[in-house]
Amino acid sequence: MILGYAKAAALGLALFTTGYRAPQDNVAVASSRVELRPTTAADAIDVPFGVGEKSTFEVRFGGLRVGSGSLAILGRENLRGREAYHMWFNVQGGVPFYRVDDVYESWIDAATLNSLAFKRKIEEGSRERLQNFEISPEKGTYTERTPDDTIVKKTVDDPLDEGAFLYFIRTIPLEVGKTYDFHRYFIPNRNPVRIHVLRKERVTVPAGTFNAIVIQPVIKTRGIFSENGRAEVWIADDPTRILLQLKSKLSFGSLNLYLKSYTPPTSQRASRR
Repeated sequence: MILGYAKAAALGLALFTTGYRAPQDNVAVASSRVELRPTTAADAIDVPFGVGEKSTFEVRFGGLRVGSGSLAILGRENLRGREAYHMWFNVQGGVPFYRVDDVYESWIDAATLNSLAFKRKIEEGSRERLQNFEISPEKGTYTERTPDDTIVKKTVDDPLDEGAFLYFIRTIPLEVGKTYDFHRYFIPNRNPVRIHVLRKERVTVPAGTFNAIVIQPVIKTRGIFSENGRAEVWIADDPTRILLQLKSKLSFGSLNLYLKSYTPPTSQRASRR
């Protein structure tokens, strides 16, 4: 049960579920059509992340450590003729008689940041589930492949999966007091994803002390980012824009996630030598 809450925190951090529609005052609606073309390494846009970047986290329920997570960009790969970042997100942990080992992988177009593929591998106790999605922005479709079936459905303009959203948020300006709607989740009926930008402050986590931007995702779900929830996420207010901390206050207690260590992209490490 406790590890289920830890997993919910990790999933929420990746903006997993549907956005909530609130009154439209002071809302920036973010969506644009991007023309797709074959890409090479030279076409990659300037972003605050890159190959070799890795963040590790500890997950706590109240004062009890219940799991850990890691978020990394494993490499750049050619996917259907396009250069793509390969993102890896893993959540592990356990309590007696119950273990979790979940993996989420995204392939993100280096030139547009659109999603090209997404994979979920869920192992929770005796439950196992594997999902594969091939996302084709140029066709306006996504294909879901499971062990039992293959289904093709319509997607949105400039689609993003939960992993891609996690990196996309790091590339946009976030102004305190504003709310941003994103109609870009690749499964259309889960849109919009809504982000409130609450404040700036200093925060201390195991990895150190940082200036941070605090945001609140508002999501139509029963999870930690439900429309009645009070979850907050801290993002570094510096050029890295890394994820620092997540805190949620739920009816059953406090669920928190903290950055434990951060390794910058390989290119940044090389430039410092």
